[in-house]
Amino acid sequence: MEISNQPITTGHMQCDFGPLTVPDSFFEPRWYAVYTRANHERRVAGQLAEREVEHFLPEYESVRQWKDRRVRLQMPLFPGYVFVHVALRERLRVLQVPGVARLVGFHGSPTPMPEEDVNRIREFLGQRWRAEPHPYLQAGRRARVVRGPLTGLEGIVARRKNRSRLVLSFEVIQRSMAVEMDEGDLAAI
Repeated sequence: MEISNQPITTGHMQCDFGPLTVPDSFFEPRWYAVYTRANHERRVAGQLAEREVEHFLPEYESVRQWKDRRVRLQMPLFPGYVFVHVALRERLRVLQVPGVARLVGFHGSPTPMPEEDVNRIREFLGQRWRAEPHPYLQAGRRARVVRGPLTGLEGIVARRKNRSRLVLSFEVIQRSMAVEMDEGDLAAI
């Protein structure tokens, strides 16, 4: 098989079998979840920053009781994951980072995160909402936020200590996060 020596710029290549089409995702940056070694999320994020790879490590504040004091720690909201915004052709820049296991995907191919999912996580954390990890949920009483800065977002309602929580689940990484909400700000779907 002969492949032309011309640079790929349009998403098409020529070979003996005819034109090959390269998916747009190969050239266009998209958000991908990177699975990291256990407890290496911050190290991976630091290495990505050094390599000038756009990334996002969502964190939440956790209060832990140690023997002599209480400590506030910043913990990964999705343990084992960092998000990167790259084109697939640049994936080696990510995969060569120490502590990176793989790009999350299905059938051996990296799967992009829906842009709105990453934006939703950033929106929550950017508005100083308190989010916590939650076991992954797919089924339950669905609701939409009808008042406040999170208007329009949808999730599953869960109760904890007589408080309502909106659980947002992300299918690609099979993880969820929960935010406490006033029941009056939610409408059943």
